[in-house]
Amino acid sequence: MNITLLEPIGISSDSLANIKINFESSGHEFNTHDNRPNNDAEIIKRAQNADVIILSNLPISENVISQCASLKMISVAFAGVDHIPIDLCREKNIIVSNAAGYSNHAVAELVIGSALNLYRKINWCDSQTRKSGTREGYLGSELYGKTFGIIGLGEIGTHIANIANAFGCKVLAYTRTKKDINNVEFSDLEQVLKESDIVSIHAPLTNETKHLIGEKELNLLKPTSLLINTARGAIVDNVALSKILKKGGIAGAAIDVYEKEPPLEKDYALFDAPNTILLPHIGYATKEAIELRRDIVMENIEKWIKGNPQNVMN
Repeated sequence: MNITLLEPIGISSDSLANIKINFESSGHEFNTHDNRPNNDAEIIKRAQNADVIILSNLPISENVISQCASLKMISVAFAGVDHIPIDLCREKNIIVSNAAGYSNHAVAELVIGSALNLYRKINWCDSQTRKSGTREGYLGSELYGKTFGIIGLGEIGTHIANIANAFGCKVLAYTRTKKDINNVEFSDLEQVLKESDIVSIHAPLTNETKHLIGEKELNLLKPTSLLINTARGAIVDNVALSKILKKGGIAGAAIDVYEKEPPLEKDYALFDAPNTILLPHIGYATKEAIELRRDIVMENIEKWIKGNPQNVMN
């Protein structure tokens, strides 16, 4: 079995060496690459003889899948798989498994941290102190007593709901499948947007959710509301978001995901929007999450080899 890691996914050299030993001791070949391929030709060159490929958020085209005749399994070091041609993989009987649940705590904590940062204006306060300034009449806000709206109540959304409850928030949720969760009130999207003080997005990116939050939806938010997106960039129309921030239609936003991976263009729409926290896609990026992801990714392969695949997305 040829197993190929197409791009670095944050595994230490010592761990990679141990993984290689484990696979090779079972009669498999394990190949690694220390940089990210730049185009389909490079991906095909690395993957064309592989039975199994491992990748993170590297986009895989139908062209790549079609030219990798040996490919039988893709282990994705990511929760989302919208960058994989799932239908074609299904057609060719290629199993696609994701790293389900690896970043639940990391993303949830970033969401809460972002809300606190926006409410307490931590970045501004730090800047004031460093230039020998004062609070200049500053007053922040508290999470306690606010209505926390969650769009997409999967594992991460559920974890955030529990944390928000612990802060004393009322939790509203809009989700495809309702669940029996204590202290969470389910409603439609319009009502969640209208009533929430904080709206946090945790839906997958599909044809139905692309620009789910556009100009019309943003105008439903209260002028005092915050919007947080740590899910997928294309779920929010960031040009429309920039416009509503500039005219004071909402109070602030924290964004960790974009239409493409950073670096972004120097004239990106949100760069001059007020009251924003813009992050370079770090929601999953903790030591603990990356270690858990490594274990899930390799376990996905091991279980598939044994005929008992897990975390199958197709």
